[in-house]
Amino acid sequence: MGKADSGIRNYGLLSGFQYFVPGTKDLFIILLLLISGMLIGSVISMCLHMLGQETAMQYSTVVTYPIMFLPAMMYASVVSKGRSLRDEYGVALDSNRFGHLHGAGTALVACLATLAIGFMVDSINYYMPEMPKYLKDALESMTGSNILFNIFCVSIMAPFFEEWLCRGMVLRGLLYARKKNGERLASPGVAIVISAFVFAAIHLNIWQAVPAFIIGCLIGYVYYKTGSLKIAMLMHCVNNTFSLICSRIDAFEDVDFWIDALGPKTYAVSFIVSAVVLTIAVLEFRKIKLKSPFGNCKIIKPNLDGQTKPAV
Repeated sequence: MGKADSGIRNYGLLSGFQYFVPGTKDLFIILLLLISGMLIGSVISMCLHMLGQETAMQYSTVVTYPIMFLPAMMYASVVSKGRSLRDEYGVALDSNRFGHLHGAGTALVACLATLAIGFMVDSINYYMPEMPKYLKDALESMTGSNILFNIFCVSIMAPFFEEWLCRGMVLRGLLYARKKNGERLASPGVAIVISAFVFAAIHLNIWQAVPAFIIGCLIGYVYYKTGSLKIAMLMHCVNNTFSLICSRIDAFEDVDFWIDALGPKTYAVSFIVSAVVLTIAVLEFRKIKLKSPFGNCKIIKPNLDGQTKPAV
């Protein structure tokens, strides 16, 4: 399967899922468990709101958001452990295949690309119907409380759990799981699009879903080229944190779109600059050589002593 790598550098928290390479059936189960987690979280949130305590209602997200992903993560962990005992192959969720960019260079280029595409997709929202007031109020409530609490929820929890699902489970599964006849579930391009669609769908409204889909395609491509879930999480974190910071700036309080804040001419120049930055970033990621046509995640197999051994 190719020359063995010198080692696996994987988050301990994520290594418990590496033997779970979800096929079509597993992906449906994961999504159904995600829906069940959302329902459980909604019930808990309703109970907290019924208590009427402002603090409990304000910080309910810290409790309910992880619960949404908990059933799916428990299922993936149990299946992964079972498959590792049967000496099945695994696929690392996080690999360090950065090529000529190296770690720091990859992080920098990924961050610049994220900011560029985030700026550009704002033009799509500009032409969409106005967001309903209830939704706007709900989103503002998520960013209007304690800044440290907002950062924890928006910049840490959301990137970790959503990237685990969309790139670590859906995209990795579509790229590496096999049908009974040995064929892959999807081509890389189709796999990236499907994972971006799931990323868009979990936002539950079109105003967030459309930008999420476009940004998700970029994050998916970077994950495909680097195999690095931590870079995917970083890109997600940068996008959310930048939006959070802008929402806290008084000058942007009554401004919904960049074109309103910058004016048509400055916005046009900024859009062109962003397009150039994004193009250069994508070309740099394109230069990273693939160990497999299906991506740069490391394939691993269990040793007799229970440790993991890289295969490709």
